[in-house]
Amino acid sequence: MQQFANPTRFLKIANASLPYVWAVTALLFAIGLYGALLSAPADYQQGETVRIMFVHVPAAWMALFVYTVMALASALAIVFRHPLADVAAKAAAPIGAVFCFLALATGSLWGKPMWGAWWVWDARLTSMFVLMLLYVGYIAIWQAIEEPGRAALIARIVALVGFVNIPIVKFSVDWWNSLHQPASVFRMGGPTIDRSMLWPLLVMGLAYTFLFLALHLVSIRSEITQRKLRNLRIARSGDR
Repeated sequence: MQQFANPTRFLKIANASLPYVWAVTALLFAIGLYGALLSAPADYQQGETVRIMFVHVPAAWMALFVYTVMALASALAIVFRHPLADVAAKAAAPIGAVFCFLALATGSLWGKPMWGAWWVWDARLTSMFVLMLLYVGYIAIWQAIEEPGRAALIARIVALVGFVNIPIVKFSVDWWNSLHQPASVFRMGGPTIDRSMLWPLLVMGLAYTFLFLALHLVSIRSEITQRKLRNLRIARSGDR
């Protein structure tokens, strides 16, 4: 991990790997969308609306995963003083917020024909909405506080405290009476979803993961450049 601590070295690795990451992302999306739209059958109860699952479920997975990345990066920043940890957490937040919003929006579209309502305040939806607020709050901290050190400290605390919500989102359908269906892919007894729908869903999950990786590398690269420019401006101001 220490080899990535040097921003210059990290930029070289990111620039070299990004074309391959984008290529894998495009390939996975092509395969996943083919399976989701053309290969997977319509559900006997939900009909064609079940295809929203292939967008909604991976987005929800990534919303949880990205916030976990932010919490781990914040912990690394506190414990090991890793110079790029705060950068990684800050860069991940807007991407995770988009995934979270996509999960909420597609869930609403899926919920209307299934539940007869665009939104219900059940445990899973409410905890996902709280996660969205955590993302927005984290981003707002970096925007509102001008002093980087103080902003980083408060952002770390928010990321770590907010991580308590991640298991709540995950296990909410098991802990409380919820309209939302329980886990059907990652469960102790194995997946309950049919293979014809399972493989496109997993491929789409991988596609979302590689999309996050590509966007995260681009965002980190941009953040490093912005910090270098900021340091140059400060240095020039001090010389005058």
